[in-house]
Amino acid sequence: MIDARGLSCPMPVLAVQREVKKNQPDTIEVLVDNMTAVGNITRFAASQHYTVKVEETDGEYRMTLSK
Repeated sequence: MIDARGLSCPMPVLAVQREVKKNQPDTIEVLVDNMTAVGNITRFAASQHYTVKVEETDGEYRMTLSK
């Protein structure tokens, strides 16, 4: 689980990039609190062949990236 709430872009997507490069996981859970991060992470995930599911609750977004 990557908790990127409160981080300004590009920090959330950089955290996801580090995780992908380090571990090549099949699934990554990410928490963010702004739509800019959701968009940036979604674009990066697509470039790495992940599908993305986003659930919004009270202004926070739980993203599940899956291969």
